[in-house]
Amino acid sequence: MNREFSDAIEASPIIAAIKDDDGLSHCLATDSRIIFILYGDLISIPRIVAQIKEAGKMAMVHIDLIHGLQAKEIAVDFIKTYTDADGIISTKANLISHARELGLATVMRFFLIDSMAYDSILRQLPTARPDVIEILPGPMPKLISRIKSQIKLPLICGGLVSDKEDVVSILSAGADAISSTREAVWFL
Repeated sequence: MNREFSDAIEASPIIAAIKDDDGLSHCLATDSRIIFILYGDLISIPRIVAQIKEAGKMAMVHIDLIHGLQAKEIAVDFIKTYTDADGIISTKANLISHARELGLATVMRFFLIDSMAYDSILRQLPTARPDVIEILPGPMPKLISRIKSQIKLPLICGGLVSDKEDVVSILSAGADAISSTREAVWFL
């Protein structure tokens, strides 16, 4: 487990997730120590990461959402070589595994839409070995407790987290942090 990443999650459980340059400029003023980058392309991602790093924050690139990159290990090599990103977010086990080999922090994202999706978490973790998992949608306290009892990794919940009530219920259910693109949540 990447110690700096886990310490940042513990110290700042609200993670700003940005989807455009407006979000980028606003997230720099938050107390969030970790920023999830959910947009960009081959040309812009080094600049986006640099701005976040200059603000003293950790930059986590959602590699599946960067235009011009494919779901191949070379995409992780690109992020490692051409940016100062602290790590990646992905739904792809092979990218998570390769990022760990390169010393990057890793967040493996799962969309829980049914019981088969839930079962895939347990199947993929031994191979991918992420530092953290993120489940979406976030506001599912009963499921959060169940996952935390079966998985001994930090858990981030994101998607549809829209207010203080969501944040409190998610963290109370056992999640270690939340991620949200809603700026009002960043400043709670």
